[in-house]
Amino acid sequence: MTDVIPQPRRMTAHEGDFFELGPDTRVAAGAGTERTERWLRATLGAATGLPLAPGTRDGAVEGDTVRLSLDGGLSTEGYRLVVEPTGVHLTGGGPAGLFWGAQTLRQLLGPDAFRRAPLPGGRWRLPPVRIEDAPRFPWRGLMLDVARHFMPKDGVLRYLDLMAAHKLNVLHFHLTDDQGWRVEIKRHPKLTETGSWRARTKYGHRASPLWEEKPHGGYYTQDDIREIVAYAAERNITVVPEIDVPGHSQAAIAAYPELGNTDVVDTTALSVWDTWGVSPNVLAPTEATLRFYEGVFEELLALFPSEFIHIGGDECPKDQWRRSATAQARIEELALADEDELQAWFVQHFDTWLAERGRRLIGWDEILEGGLAKGAAVASWRGYAGGVAAARAGHDVVMCPEQQVYLDHRQHAGEDEPVPIGFVRTLEDVYRFEPVPAELTADESGHVLGTQANVWTEVMENQARVDYQTFPRLAAFAEVAWSALPAPADRDFAGFERRMAVHYGRLDALGVAYRPPGGPLPWQRRPGVLGRPIDGPPPDK
Repeated sequence: MTDVIPQPRRMTAHEGDFFELGPDTRVAAGAGTERTERWLRATLGAATGLPLAPGTRDGAVEGDTVRLSLDGGLSTEGYRLVVEPTGVHLTGGGPAGLFWGAQTLRQLLGPDAFRRAPLPGGRWRLPPVRIEDAPRFPWRGLMLDVARHFMPKDGVLRYLDLMAAHKLNVLHFHLTDDQGWRVEIKRHPKLTETGSWRARTKYGHRASPLWEEKPHGGYYTQDDIREIVAYAAERNITVVPEIDVPGHSQAAIAAYPELGNTDVVDTTALSVWDTWGVSPNVLAPTEATLRFYEGVFEELLALFPSEFIHIGGDECPKDQWRRSATAQARIEELALADEDELQAWFVQHFDTWLAERGRRLIGWDEILEGGLAKGAAVASWRGYAGGVAAARAGHDVVMCPEQQVYLDHRQHAGEDEPVPIGFVRTLEDVYRFEPVPAELTADESGHVLGTQANVWTEVMENQARVDYQTFPRLAAFAEVAWSALPAPADRDFAGFERRMAVHYGRLDALGVAYRPPGGPLPWQRRPGVLGRPIDGPPPDK
């Protein structure tokens, strides 16, 4: 009974018999609970084979009933779950809280409740318990990079289900980079006609001599995006799109060469980048480039209702701007000090543009360099420093430091880890991650919206590889993001491991190709494919 992940705030066991779902069990759904009602019938109905027929909607209590209701006295994402021998009452502070409570109910039914069809002889019993729960942070995210290796739509929908099972509520959707453009923009069709595929792909780290000599690509139509966003909304997940500017833009320049610095490089000779790292080919700081991307963002805003729009803003090499007469003329025209201020001007343009349309810009912590409008938020990836600086300047922050929650980093120092990248970050390391820097005051800490784990896919060529790098560490991260845990040194990792022993069964039922506790299985290894191991401890925050 105590194996729920993420760990609830309060869980009290009662004496008495279990409540057992059976053919006569009904779901009585009160006003405002329709989304969770649909999910329960579809998901638990498939796993159990039970009809879960509608009960009364007038609030009357019936025996053998799962009752759903809302209570404005709870926090919006909070819930209360009471299981008694005669029935179940699940109450949410809002539709989201009710849905997260349904995820807990599913876990209490056992791992087979995560299957898509019932196994023979299954019994569906809930222990007598009272759970009161609410999340620590409003932003509990997963950044999924589909630009480096494309993930087909069905895979994205699957990851939304996996996020929901762990009570994560923000999908940061990294849609563009040097290696591919993944979203249809109708006014600029070459972005997908040309920019969505590359002729070949580096296999392993960029130092690897290996290549996969076949085209790689794919993109989401606008209807695909609408489906993904709607599917996420049914699971109380917000999709935040990322379109990278002004760096990480070679795929866009390959499609539309006029976007590049044409006075210093023959942009007509560029193709979508086939290796990893940071491309030197960045956007030209011209009015034409601004108008082009305003058009991109106009279509994006129609597809994504999220408050935040991510514009990247990281890793923009300045060499082409230093050599470009056009860029230098722009610096002089705007009375800027240097190329760094030119990048800040570029970011601030879209900060203002988005704010005028009721949205908020978020970008990687490099966007702090040069100043930001009050409404912009920062995703702190280069350690904690960017988040600390942003919070102290009054900006909202999402903490995602590379040294702690980049899930492309290897999980063990063993030589059989597939394509070992970065620092060793074990399950325990992720479990002991603390999103709020200790040096922030209480007021400054209030600017920490939450945290997210980042899944960069340079060395993840398919769904199985994404699963391996992401799980089981995402379960540990989800508990950090949701639960009111003690200080990192005081966290009960042994207790978490005991709960994980059950949770692995849920992941098995969901078909997740996670890294086993004992190390990679033979088919999960990638012998001979170079990674980029980094020796020694990570930098201090």
